[in-house]
Amino acid sequence: MISVAKVQPGNAWRYYLRGVAVGDGRRPARKPLKAAQKEVGLPPGVWMGRGLPALGLTAGETVTQRQMELLFGEGRHPDADRMERERLDDGVDPDTARLDTVLGQPIEEIEKRKQTPLLALDFVFRPQASLTVLWALGDDHTRRVIERAHERAIATVLRWLEDEIAETRWSSGRKRAKTPALIVARFRHFDNRDGSPLLHDHCLIFNRVQRPDGAWYALDTRRLYQHVVAAGTLYTLTMTTEVCEELGLATVPREVTPGLRPVMEIAGVGQELIDWSSTRRQQIEDALEGITDQYVKDHGRLPGERARHGLGRWAAQNTRPEKKTPRPLHQLRAWWRASAIRRFGQQLVDGLLRRCRAAGAAIRARVQPLVDTGLAAIDVAVVVYTVRGALARRHVLAEARRHLAETLRGRACPPGLDDYIADQALTRHTRQLTVPRPGRRSPELDQITYTADFRRPARWWIAGTGKPPRAATRYERAQVASLALQNAIRTARAAPAAARDEAHAATASATAHTEDHNHDQAATTPHAVDHPDRPTVLTPAHPAAAHHAHQQAAMPEHLEGRTTDPATWLRTPENLSRLAAFTREADARRRAIADRQRPERPAAADRPTDQQQHHTPRPDQGRGAARDR
Repeated sequence: MISVAKVQPGNAWRYYLRGVAVGDGRRPARKPLKAAQKEVGLPPGVWMGRGLPALGLTAGETVTQRQMELLFGEGRHPDADRMERERLDDGVDPDTARLDTVLGQPIEEIEKRKQTPLLALDFVFRPQASLTVLWALGDDHTRRVIERAHERAIATVLRWLEDEIAETRWSSGRKRAKTPALIVARFRHFDNRDGSPLLHDHCLIFNRVQRPDGAWYALDTRRLYQHVVAAGTLYTLTMTTEVCEELGLATVPREVTPGLRPVMEIAGVGQELIDWSSTRRQQIEDALEGITDQYVKDHGRLPGERARHGLGRWAAQNTRPEKKTPRPLHQLRAWWRASAIRRFGQQLVDGLLRRCRAAGAAIRARVQPLVDTGLAAIDVAVVVYTVRGALARRHVLAEARRHLAETLRGRACPPGLDDYIADQALTRHTRQLTVPRPGRRSPELDQITYTADFRRPARWWIAGTGKPPRAATRYERAQVASLALQNAIRTARAAPAAARDEAHAATASATAHTEDHNHDQAATTPHAVDHPDRPTVLTPAHPAAAHHAHQQAAMPEHLEGRTTDPATWLRTPENLSRLAAFTREADARRRAIADRQRPERPAAADRPTDQQQHHTPRPDQGRGAARDR
């Protein structure tokens, strides 16, 4: 998972220098950064990125306090002090000597235009809760494996940003150029503000890059923001795969919020351990309940999907605790282990890795390292289209990585398989909306908008236990649409056993006479991965029955209370009666609010023609949606 924050002049960069660089603690202003990090037992920050040689830095070199002040506080060269002295010795005036050390446009010029300069973006990388639990309670070998996978996943994401995403812009954005050389300062943290385990790294990406002509210009940060989700899925897939392959583990889906995407967690790490490590989540949920109640009182309705996300961020900010005193990792691990043993017992804590390996072995025996790219492309296209309507390649690529994580369950996949599935989904199942204009520059691939012509499921209502019914989310509707289409494809593929040998012969003949991997047959051919270190090849088509068995084995298990389960839909007379009663109560409350706000209602002829009236969906809408299923 990746979150992003801005680093700007003034107090923002000082917050990173005095707090983030020392584990979210409070460093006295006069205490040197290196001494403060050593005192609390934190590793020093390190430099990353291909743009370091242009500044005379090397990857892995320690980030010093003065370098942070100059680069992230003033937008100047990290060795500006020496460079400025040399210029002064040459007889240059002080203003010119200082200006020669500035990278790109000076901050003062930007502020004169009454704009706020952006000096860096803070990308925060953190793994799933189950991996954090294993890292906190596992032995030293397990901890090192997870930390090494975490660092390699970060490096993989940064390389992908440099190779595919990062661009510089000038002339008010009219001119652009690829910039495969970022400058990044990385800082390691071990816990959250409550002292609970939370392995995460802050990566400060400097908002200046060098063009081939040597000039420094700002990054196109809008592109980075647009690709944060795709970068996050790449980080999660890369890290989880390496940990599972090295430790013999597997993943299972866990539904954190009803109706939203499940999180692929390590099999064998129970929900009680995840709740023990996620103290902040419980605080946020408690605060969110009160904020949601206030929202209903203010607006007379429940919040929608977008409003729920905003309320969640609000609740997280309101419950954020004060900074604490950072501790060395060995002290934290001893405290976490004692806390877990006191709550769950020594046997559960000591046998955690063994239980995870047993659960992983059972899943690996059932799920083979095969991906049906034809069904994967269908699933990706349907899900993204149902959720978004208009889509871009970054949305499809992120969903392809999620599909691989859910299908392979921690198994390694060949490099580039996510791009292959995304390209197949766009080529075969979408149509382009963006039309190039004559006389203008052709749009980049990730700037093209697509859509599709799949049928979107109608909205249905879900009966919650002890809670009012709610409408199905866009993701739930996307899952239903994708599963329905995949099942239709599997049914069409299935052939009688007597005709299977004939189909094999025809497939072998067709494979022998074609080398085109973009043919329809290649789209339904699984990629076989015998070992992550071996090259990947396209195998001949397998029987339809094998496809069906593997895909069913790789499907996420039915989660408790999963909202895509038809049993939870409001189709029974009892549930429809409950929905009707709830609708009547909501209508009465809405009329009461309207009467208080408008004591005298105008006549029908005097009402504005553009007046909007919002009605609660009728019970028969839920019945119709269920019938369509």
